[in-house]
Amino acid sequence: MNLNKVIVVGRLTQDPEKRTIPESGLSVTSFSVATNSYFKDKSGENQERTEFHDIVLFGNLADIASQYLKKGSLALFEGRLQTRNWEDKEGNRRYRTEIVGEKLQLGPRSGEGGGAQRKNENSGNSKSTKENQSSDKEIPVIDEDDEINVEDIPF
Repeated sequence: MNLNKVIVVGRLTQDPEKRTIPESGLSVTSFSVATNSYFKDKSGENQERTEFHDIVLFGNLADIASQYLKKGSLALFEGRLQTRNWEDKEGNRRYRTEIVGEKLQLGPRSGEGGGAQRKNENSGNSKSTKENQSSDKEIPVIDEDDEINVEDIPF
């Protein structure tokens, strides 16, 4: 069995660039997404590492991304890795590994306050947040500085 699956949640580092393939008229949108990871080095100091991922979307996903996403937008992308190669003007072989998006989930829209505004709106209600959720399980909030113990993950 083979599997080529990637899930990335990050922020766009640039506005999406939309093009159309001349032969087919298919929309193509490309951009880069940054993801951060946090860890402690050998000396115990907190460190942050940023990775950049090239994303390519086709068809309806390309149209949606170019319409709703912009630099700094938070979004989730699910897709597959694909490496393209070509020869540049000097005759050198070039390679680029991209995530070809198959699913897209938009993050909170900027200017509407995101989760903080909804949290404040719910705080005036007499019902607790747990009662407003559709399931009985409380969703834990994990800060970026919290360390996650692999043994605590329920799956």
